[in-house]
Amino acid sequence: MRGARGAEGARQWCWRWRRNPLRRRDDVFEAWIVLVVWTVMVLGGALAGLVTARAADESFTRLRQDRHAVPAVLAGGTGSAVPAGESAVYDRVRATVRWTAADGKPRVGSALVPSGHKAGTRVTIWLDAQGRPTTPPPTRSAAATESTLLGLGAAVALGGLVFGAGGFARWRLDQRRYARWEREWERLGPQWGHKTP
Repeated sequence: MRGARGAEGARQWCWRWRRNPLRRRDDVFEAWIVLVVWTVMVLGGALAGLVTARAADESFTRLRQDRHAVPAVLAGGTGSAVPAGESAVYDRVRATVRWTAADGKPRVGSALVPSGHKAGTRVTIWLDAQGRPTTPPPTRSAAATESTLLGLGAAVALGGLVFGAGGFARWRLDQRRYARWEREWERLGPQWGHKTP
């Protein structure tokens, strides 16, 4: 019984593809729109998601390769709370630090460090490929999670865009059908009966 219902449902879903006297050219066109939309949503969405996730993962890998940690010394205390107007990342605050660059010269700059430390405390800061203070690179697990989320976002965005375009195309087809029906009604409606006085 359930199999018969499934076969009947498939026949109803595919009615636009079967030859029948009531099928119009617009019905076939709409069937193609639906097929293309679902194909692009599934295959294109998967491809967009994979490409985006891979690109993000490669970007995070480059960040991990370009950034390196160096020891530094706080030039001033960081206090126990985030100062007004300063940016904070979790329990970190921006503070002035001193470190030795790769060329052996001392450097002074602003970097994100843990809060709640006094001047002279040794901390670890992160430098980019040019030797400027920067944020720490994402860990492997954080990068994997973010890459996955970006991939899913790209797949959903492409799917939504294609679904919207398909919906708009079907709406335009419906408008064309309504206009055609209205013209037919104006032409044939008066022939269907006489008005009584």
